[in-house]
Amino acid sequence: MSALTENQALPAALAFPPISRSRRFANGLSRALIYIAFAIALVPLVSLLWIVVERGAKLFGWSFLTTDMVGVFGSMTSGGAAHAIVGTLLITLVAAVIAVPIGLLTAIYLVEYGNGGRLSRAITFFVDVMTGIPSIVAGLFAFAVFTLVAGPAYRAGVMGAVALALLMTPVVIRSVEEMLRIVPNELREAAYALGVPKWLTIVKVVLRTSIAGIVTGVMLAIARVIGETAPLLIAVGMMTRVNYDVFSGRMATLPVFAYTEYSKGGVGIDRAWAAALTLIIIVMALNLLARFIAKKFSPKIAK
Repeated sequence: MSALTENQALPAALAFPPISRSRRFANGLSRALIYIAFAIALVPLVSLLWIVVERGAKLFGWSFLTTDMVGVFGSMTSGGAAHAIVGTLLITLVAAVIAVPIGLLTAIYLVEYGNGGRLSRAITFFVDVMTGIPSIVAGLFAFAVFTLVAGPAYRAGVMGAVALALLMTPVVIRSVEEMLRIVPNELREAAYALGVPKWLTIVKVVLRTSIAGIVTGVMLAIARVIGETAPLLIAVGMMTRVNYDVFSGRMATLPVFAYTEYSKGGVGIDRAWAAALTLIIIVMALNLLARFIAKKFSPKIAK
């Protein structure tokens, strides 16, 4: 047999055998079960969004977003959640400023410098413990610390920010750690071969390569804590007007505002649903912003 004949016969010899009827049936059944499971998982999500939008749309509007609760009492339909929106954004921002650098640096140490040592194992253990801390415990911790430092009468948004930072930090560490571990070692070795120091390799290569996943992880951590009620109810409290100073005075937040309004009954229930809708919109906006940042700063693939 000539070389040409052998090459022509090679694909036929390597061809896959025909798929049997039982394998096609098993493949179709598996695909159908996956679609059914996906549809079942969507049912509570879609129903939740539908209920929140339907109930929250009654009072949601520009007036609700730009007015506070000063002078509103009884069955009055006026008043909004402007003070709660400002408080939520400020407290969450301060919590992110505290938690993100700590989480990022800790994850860099665990992946790039830890090498499975005793300290890295201890950090991993405490991160796992912090991941399971109830939110009420974080609120009590922040309340106790600031009571010892500033006195029992002290209330400020920074107390809630510290409580939320305790809940955010382990989520940031875990998500950033996973993103750093999937960066190929070949990229690090190529930078080392060019004489680039390790710290600069981490900043310019590792972090730049994983920036999309890091931003996504940070946004997941923010979404994890932005709806917490118990620690903010203990540490920050509630007020009816806008407070821009996170270091002095009580501050309203959307979760606590929704809780207090719902407990009043009547028109307060509609305000609570509108606050819940506002919170969902804020989370969606932050996720869209995170996607834009990740797309803007992630490394581009040359075509």
